[in-house]
Amino acid sequence: MVGTFHAAAKRQKAIFAIGPILEPVIEKLTARIAVSEAARSTLTEHLETDAVVVPNGIYADRYRDGEVRPEWSGNTLGFIGRYEEPRKGLSVLLEALPIIARFAPDVRVLVAGPGDSKEVQDQIDPQLRHRFEFLGRISEKAKADFLSSVALYIAPNTGGESFGIILAEALAGGAAVVASDIPAFDSLLGHGEYGALFESENSQDLAKVVIDLLREDEKRRALAQRGKTYAQRFDWDVVAEDIFSIYEMALVGSDGVTLSSENRAWNRFLGREGN
Repeated sequence: MVGTFHAAAKRQKAIFAIGPILEPVIEKLTARIAVSEAARSTLTEHLETDAVVVPNGIYADRYRDGEVRPEWSGNTLGFIGRYEEPRKGLSVLLEALPIIARFAPDVRVLVAGPGDSKEVQDQIDPQLRHRFEFLGRISEKAKADFLSSVALYIAPNTGGESFGIILAEALAGGAAVVASDIPAFDSLLGHGEYGALFESENSQDLAKVVIDLLREDEKRRALAQRGKTYAQRFDWDVVAEDIFSIYEMALVGSDGVTLSSENRAWNRFLGREGN
């Protein structure tokens, strides 16, 4: 049997309480897969077992050829998600905007996703409301265009993420990504190599990173290009092969399906294969 683990959480009494229930099941697993280092850390910390890291997959080609839409271009900051959910961090971006607007007077924020925009708009400084546009739910094609058009994609999440599929999609779409430095995002973005990071829940730090990238066009474009190339690692063609290799080893009863330097899936995720 192979188990896949998605949860990423700090030490919590609830998780420790169900530990004795999960442990007998986990012990029967031939292999364990964690979707990120954050998920793996949760597994090792709470249940004292290890896993091979294989990321969640995306259909990278869906986002690769998005069209740049003029109405979404310019000094625009994009956000996609259930914005009424506090941990998605839209409030952090709201707090950062007055600072950003001082240095980028034409900045606009485009918000896509489900939710009641009126409740959020009531929290925005009346002088800044004209800078916000709530698009509601958008199609996959529109999402690809959105990610190709915005100057920066902002992911200000405050926690509770084990991977960050929208970040992988944003990278594949060619967006320059700015994300909070929560463990899952820090790992996915290569500790800042493929997307800019800011201190989680620190609106001033977010503003500083955004202003820097809006001012430096070449720096922003280079970041976006690195991210777009890197995002191919999350394509299902690559991820499925990694998962298949682990199931293949499990089927033959291998005792070596572990986080070892010889593991093909782990090496591919880290870019070490063939070294």
